[in-house]
Amino acid sequence: MRQTASWKKIRATLRWLPAYAWQRCVRRLPDIRPLLLVIGVADHFEPMTRAGASGERVDFREQERRLKKWCREYPAAVGAWRDDEGQPLRHTYFYPAEDYDEALIDRLAEHCHSGWGEIEIHLHHGVEGPDTKEKTLRSLIEFRDALAAHGCLSRENGAGPPRYAFVHGNWALANSDNGRYCGVNEEMQILADTGCYADVTLPAPSTAQIGKINAVYECALPLKQRAPHRRGFDLQCGRAPGIFPLIIQGPLMIDFGRRKHGWPFPGVENGELSGINPPTLRRLRLWQEAAISVRGRPDWLFIKLHCHGMEPRDESAMFGSGIRTFLQGLVEGPGNRTEYRLHFVTVREMVNIILAACDGLEGNPGEYRDYRFRLIEALVRI
Repeated sequence: MRQTASWKKIRATLRWLPAYAWQRCVRRLPDIRPLLLVIGVADHFEPMTRAGASGERVDFREQERRLKKWCREYPAAVGAWRDDEGQPLRHTYFYPAEDYDEALIDRLAEHCHSGWGEIEIHLHHGVEGPDTKEKTLRSLIEFRDALAAHGCLSRENGAGPPRYAFVHGNWALANSDNGRYCGVNEEMQILADTGCYADVTLPAPSTAQIGKINAVYECALPLKQRAPHRRGFDLQCGRAPGIFPLIIQGPLMIDFGRRKHGWPFPGVENGELSGINPPTLRRLRLWQEAAISVRGRPDWLFIKLHCHGMEPRDESAMFGSGIRTFLQGLVEGPGNRTEYRLHFVTVREMVNIILAACDGLEGNPGEYRDYRFRLIEALVRI
């Protein structure tokens, strides 16, 4: 069993190693300083999951306790460190559609509306067997509309139906994991039809990982095909994208430097924040070296990280010493404003800044946080 798991990891890595090797030969950070770092955290937010027990759930009272603790302790832990616009490091909470609870979403929405993040859509399906396109469509529409009723999600240019960002549960976007954890080849088309403007599932620590890495792009294959994100057109300055959802990837690198820090061998850097792999300034350098940007705007670097914020074993990286040490070094260190400038964003804001870059806009990327997709809750206040 252990050999099978190891082989799967090796096979998944072999899929993207050619692209990685090519990127390391031709991709370099620009000489422009300061670099403009657009940093967002996609949080697979699952208060119902029992620590270390896949598939097991805790009761409602424990979920409520965890959520209250998060809403109390996270702002206290990170609020002292702000970006160029005065924003703290906020999470985008991808909440599982299959576990919708009105009371819990109300509490999380209150946390977000007070300036501490945004809620988007997460979906685990096809776990026991392949899902159907009809059920997937129904699940997404029902949860989308429920979140909109809580004042969550966004509208394009402030009008029209709700729009959302998406993370696939178990990483198997558009049936990319050989039929496991999905079963719906047409899933990308369903996402497009229901208002998804961006998917931020990747990179995947599983056999769902594709060969295209370290990119923001449009799908090049028909959206009704299985895993149409296997091929893509990189986004570029001066060319507005026309195919949604956009694919917004996080960094995927080989970390050779781990051996200098006590690890016996190199590892994979995939932007995950966890208790055993907290954020550090050393990792930040790798995230920058991935050089994920819109072509023609190489100094705007998009760093999409991910975590499971409700995993009790990861608390130190969420609101403990790990995140505090990182943010202090990041914000108060000598590199801030000379080597880089910071823009802490939600996923929606990141996509808006990407779209502004595609439209050829320049200057401070923080000015484009609401460029195209605008929060429903903010529109209601207006």
